[in-house]
Amino acid sequence: MKKRQRVKKNDDFQKVFKKGKSFANRQFVVYFLEKEGQTEFRVGLSVSKKLGNAVTRNQIKRYIRQSIHELKDEVKQNMDYVIIARQPAATMDFHEVKQSLQHVLRIAKVLKKT
Repeated sequence: MKKRQRVKKNDDFQKVFKKGKSFANRQFVVYFLEKEGQTEFRVGLSVSKKLGNAVTRNQIKRYIRQSIHELKDEVKQNMDYVIIARQPAATMDFHEVKQSLQHVLRIAKVLKKT
């Protein structure tokens, strides 16, 4: 993911939390907010220290980023997304992470294909 595709600033995170909608399953919570005039989506990640040490947290973030990268053509473009990992995500492999994220995004109706 390119830098311009990331939500980095705390203000941006707070806007998505306060004004956006959220959907969840057991592994992830996804907040999203539609942004007018934005041509590509942006993603922010939140992985708590409760999920494990730095190695585990970084692995989860890598899996999420790669999953989003593979789903980029299906995801609605004019949005900001914040993805929060929950405890079960710490023990999942890449394919499980991707399936779980697809599931949440499908529930949220932000995937173009069903």
